[in-house]
Amino acid sequence: MTSTDALLFNPATYDPQHFDAETRRLLKATVEWFEAKGKTRLLADDLDAVWVADFLDFVKREKLFATFLTPAAYADGDPNRRWDTARNAALSEIFGFYGLAYWYAEQVTILGLGPIWQSANEEAKRRAAADLADGQVMAFGLSEQAHGADIYNTDLVLTPSEPGSADAEDGVLFRADGEKYYIGNGNVASMVSVFSRRADIEGADGYVWFAADSRRAEYELIDNVVHGQMFVSNFRLVNYPVRASDILHTGPEAFSAALNTVNVGKFNLCHGGIGMVEHAFHEAITHADNRILYGRPVTGFPHVRGNFVDAYSRIVAMKLFSDRAVDYFRSANLDDRRYLLFNPMTKSKVTSEGEIVTTLLLDVLAAKGFEKNTYFAQVARLIGTLPRLEGTVHVNVGQILKFMPNYLFDPREYPEIGTRLEPGDDEFFWRQGPARGASAVRFADWTPIYDKHADVANVARFHEQALALRTLLSTAAPDEAQRADLDFMLTVGHLFSLVVYGQLILEQAAITAIDRDVLDQIFDFQIRDFNGHATTLFGKSSATPAQREWAVGALRAPVADAERFDRMWARVAAYNGAYAMRP
Repeated sequence: MTSTDALLFNPATYDPQHFDAETRRLLKATVEWFEAKGKTRLLADDLDAVWVADFLDFVKREKLFATFLTPAAYADGDPNRRWDTARNAALSEIFGFYGLAYWYAEQVTILGLGPIWQSANEEAKRRAAADLADGQVMAFGLSEQAHGADIYNTDLVLTPSEPGSADAEDGVLFRADGEKYYIGNGNVASMVSVFSRRADIEGADGYVWFAADSRRAEYELIDNVVHGQMFVSNFRLVNYPVRASDILHTGPEAFSAALNTVNVGKFNLCHGGIGMVEHAFHEAITHADNRILYGRPVTGFPHVRGNFVDAYSRIVAMKLFSDRAVDYFRSANLDDRRYLLFNPMTKSKVTSEGEIVTTLLLDVLAAKGFEKNTYFAQVARLIGTLPRLEGTVHVNVGQILKFMPNYLFDPREYPEIGTRLEPGDDEFFWRQGPARGASAVRFADWTPIYDKHADVANVARFHEQALALRTLLSTAAPDEAQRADLDFMLTVGHLFSLVVYGQLILEQAAITAIDRDVLDQIFDFQIRDFNGHATTLFGKSSATPAQREWAVGALRAPVADAERFDRMWARVAAYNGAYAMRP
């Protein structure tokens, strides 16, 4: 076995000692299930678009979703059943490592549970807990073909029962009619959280979340809108009966439940994407380092080594940021809502980094990266779905911009947040409160963690750029027209994202004692990425002379260190042969 630095997930050596015994058992059992299935069948099921029924049989047998996705309040006293963000993240990484379809089955179950666990409907919550224990999965019925995930609009309509009618006598409050689109697990979900509006009430007061059952006759499954293992359904409700026991939220509270569900559920995008690119990395380095081209290994070429070192550094950065974000999620409360910034960061920045990593590796693998006997081909095909189909980058960067003024200019004191890997039930997720006030969220001062690492050359240099961004906003801030131009502001948002990304990377690096070489290499690409966005700003037709002058002045060259690069390459090369999935 090749000795590696253990920063990347490796099923051959995986043993998450930081978790409790039952969590370790289930995580390792999940790895073993995939390894026993084997690469040949795993890839064949992907190519043949086979629904993940065998996986869900495993989930049922092990009560995996029941253990990981049931809040402690509904666990019937089972101490292993809880909503624990740290272990949920670890499970998402494993699912991503073996296939996006498996990650997706859990992801949309989490989303479907969001409106349920947030509701005051005790009967629905007990039903959800029992269904999870029975191995059922859930679905999140928000999107529609015409409106996407625009929760201000929905064409799924509830018609109230007439007083004295047979429906009313039978306890049917409404009949639901309409279609939903892009709904994962909509083919089998025992509870589908459906967003709707009442026919008799206009505006937000008419919003309703209710739970539907895909097995009822009034629930018509129309199609899977993609060709793949993931069942991304289009379904239609026809005269579907809705009773009080099905109602989850009404009025403006229903609007907040939708957004708060996204805050929790789509956080898992980052760790799923991390798992995907880790597996791709294992395949890529093992292939390239053993392939002879023009009389020498492919990895003998300087540009190939550069791609691998960059890809490796970016994966480690993805993990550092995402793992640190877990701590902020688990420590959140109504007075500390910093997670509302880190959530869109994981959805846009981390997932976009996964695309960059895949491209870097594909530029090395070339034709090999498209071969059907590689996991890499699946990653190359699907990695772009994460930043695009779960909110899109521009939507998330637009959200990130709301936090920029307070983050950069108006810090406040918070108790220090340590690493949060202990067993615990993160019950705050189900009482996040009204989904508003993002611009009022305050942050701790971000500069001390940069100062703490000032002895790392590229951290210090990137810190200069981060401070320069604050100078831009205080001396040549976007004017009213530029603020209304999303294209212009997205560039500013990308610059700001890099500062936030760097903060949590440094915090997690300090917690885990990451090697100085790795940190220096991470901030090498941070500087280059900042340069790229600053250059984009320079080229904007609406940029002012002062802004263009700032852009040029903000450019920095990373501090080069040939010996550091060689040590980093040695780390990368050690992954050659370190892992290969069982046939």
